[in-house]
Amino acid sequence: MINRPLKVTGAVLLSLMLVACSSSETRKNYADLAQDELDIVSNKKDAQWHELDNIAPVSYLTDLIQDPQLDSLIELALEANPSLKKTQLTLQASLWSIKSQKGESLPNVEAGFSAGKSEGSTASYEADVSISWELDLWRKLALSEEASEKSLASDEALYQASRDTLVANVIKSWLAMTANYRAIEIEKKRLALLDANEKLIVKRFKNGLGDLEELDESRTSTSQSKSDLVEYQEILAIEIRNLELYLGTSDTLDITPNAEYPNVSLSLNGLPNQTLHRRPDLKAAYLDIEAADLNTSVAYKDMLPSISLSATLSETAESPMKALFGSPIWSLLGQLTQPLFNGGQLKAAAEIAKLETAQAFQNYRETLLTAVNEVESALGQERVLGLQTSHIRDALISSKKNLSQYEKKYRTGLVELSDLINAQTTTFDLEAQLDDIIFQHLSNRVDLGLALGLGVKEQ
Repeated sequence: MINRPLKVTGAVLLSLMLVACSSSETRKNYADLAQDELDIVSNKKDAQWHELDNIAPVSYLTDLIQDPQLDSLIELALEANPSLKKTQLTLQASLWSIKSQKGESLPNVEAGFSAGKSEGSTASYEADVSISWELDLWRKLALSEEASEKSLASDEALYQASRDTLVANVIKSWLAMTANYRAIEIEKKRLALLDANEKLIVKRFKNGLGDLEELDESRTSTSQSKSDLVEYQEILAIEIRNLELYLGTSDTLDITPNAEYPNVSLSLNGLPNQTLHRRPDLKAAYLDIEAADLNTSVAYKDMLPSISLSATLSETAESPMKALFGSPIWSLLGQLTQPLFNGGQLKAAAEIAKLETAQAFQNYRETLLTAVNEVESALGQERVLGLQTSHIRDALISSKKNLSQYEKKYRTGLVELSDLINAQTTTFDLEAQLDDIIFQHLSNRVDLGLALGLGVKEQ
């Protein structure tokens, strides 16, 4: 028959456990709410995002452009970029931290050996082995480990986002080099024509045709073109230095920009399934919600009783040999503790954890809205730049035809030289404008792919 003190003790412990369990309130499932937000956005935007024509299927950013030189640059950037390497080392440290945390759920074993001697007595030696273990009765330690693993997965997703952004920057910088190279070539052709026109005006002026104003205007245009050429050359040098920064090297790159723009492929088919779900920043934000929710559960379980066991084997003897290999005395201790009063610290910690989970959910919503905004902005630019390219290309064709007519009329004396120069200027301006729009269009394709979650293959 159970005696009365044991009954009272059991009743007290049971009541404490019930009180502690009652403090765990029903909480919102923010992870499900986040998934619902994503599904709602995907369903709303599905029709809008399928309005554009499909071009070619791609799965990764590196599939946008097929070029051996670019592939080599991307590989170098992923291997040597210091910021990326630093993040990778941080992830490795976090992984070891989780492995260390997992040891908290395992028994802790310690061994000790000491020797002592006091005046008038012989030396004494003591050896002991102690084992301590906190029972994970409420899965508090397990949940804490899961939260840490979710946080690590979130950091890994952000690392993937950094890799994606780095590759996108390398591609855009490589395209910018081609754009500036072409701008330099266009400006060189303009400058050559301006030089020829200036020589013609000087010759006409010496023959009594034309005036000083016409000559000054020609020289002004030539000087302006020389200034623009110097600027384009420096912009190209800047892009090369930017590329060196992405590659993590201080050596000057020996690279020749492509003379022609590459084809940039992108499929706009099935966007909700293959895009926003693939964005690593969204994955990271979702994992942060799950980690915060697990930490909230841990905070509530901190209010529950904890049970720990400890056992010790010890022996004191007059020699080290007897102390180590004698007949040790063992002791066993079981301890159950229940927080009763701590100034509301545990309750406050649980409420703070709940608020942090709610904050993680709002951060997810913000990330989702930003993702949608980036996609729609890039899609808007895709439409506009596509139309602009078509219109400017038509204008350039008309301008070249018009210039050809002016050249014929000038040779027959039907138009003035100034009219011909104006037609030449218009043609060069349209050619430069078209080239710039093509670059913006290609660069926007890279931004669109990044916004849609077309990242880089994980290593």
